[in-house]
Amino acid sequence: MLLSTPGLVLHTTPYGESSVVAKVFTRQLGVRSYIIKGVRNGRSRVKQNLMQPLCSVDMVVYCNPKNDLNHVRELTPRHPDYESRPVGNALRFFMTEVLYKAIREEEPMPELWDYVEETCQGLTAEREAPTGNLPPVFMLEVARHLGIEPLDNHTEREPLFDLQAGRFVATANETTLPPALSAMLHDYLGSPSPESLSYPLAARRALIDALIAYFQLHLSGFRNFRSHEILHTIMR
Repeated sequence: MLLSTPGLVLHTTPYGESSVVAKVFTRQLGVRSYIIKGVRNGRSRVKQNLMQPLCSVDMVVYCNPKNDLNHVRELTPRHPDYESRPVGNALRFFMTEVLYKAIREEEPMPELWDYVEETCQGLTAEREAPTGNLPPVFMLEVARHLGIEPLDNHTEREPLFDLQAGRFVATANETTLPPALSAMLHDYLGSPSPESLSYPLAARRALIDALIAYFQLHLSGFRNFRSHEILHTIMR
């Protein structure tokens, strides 16, 4: 059976002499793996730049529920080529790693898909929107769609966020964040416009690291995360 769906490329692995196996976050089917033939051949109609992290593509795929690996019949770009900024590239790698390691189920998540594609379109060279708050905002949005969003029960009596419990607590322990970082997380969770919050770079880095630790505690496959190190280097 053939099915048409937009997709966002998450990861590719060489397959044979000229093909790749691509893990793709599709809007209709969730995360699936596909063989894309000949893409590493210079004569292929499918260009290699379509295999870049979070490249948005329209796909016609063979859909056999008995197979873990299906073939792609057609693959075309959804948007014109653009030149991304270095910061935009680093953010794409970061978002790709978050999605690749966080999403395990094959269930469709169209609302999350729409959010990710819209976010990616905001990273083009033509749209110089502020991006400093994007990493924590993105991670919290992904957490919400996966059902692991931190509980924003922050009060004066329970001011410390417990990474293990996923909520604010009264007493410090080995998995609670410091008071200032806990208050910062509360701001991001409770603000109607978290993208506009103003925090120093060091504080935002600390929050990103805390959210990575949170994902590692609540998602079994979220290990050996690396892209935030590049992000910390570029976003000065």
